[in-house]
Amino acid sequence: MSQFVIAYLGGEQPSSAEEGKQHMASYMAWLSQLGDRAISPANPFKNTHNISPEGDVSQGTLTTMSGYTLIEAQDMDEAIGIAKACPFLQIGGTLEVSELMKMPGMS
Repeated sequence: MSQFVIAYLGGEQPSSAEEGKQHMASYMAWLSQLGDRAISPANPFKNTHNISPEGDVSQGTLTTMSGYTLIEAQDMDEAIGIAKACPFLQIGGTLEVSELMKMPGMS
């Protein structure tokens, strides 16, 4: 099986604590359904900084990527099918699916 990264982009914050709980419950149910295919299931980002080619550091992000999930799938079609079921899409978020390449000489 190949490994794929599902990157989370954008999305709207829940408008209430109850809406947040409902969304989190849906998200956790989706992750649970993935079982062993979810290698690294929930990896949100915080306190992002970026570094320019000149070495300047600034706080914040240049993208809307807020985290990722690492999964195993037979191929890109299966990975896309898994991503299409993610509740993040229900809050206006976009998902990017990328296959991880194995680097020669790396384990």
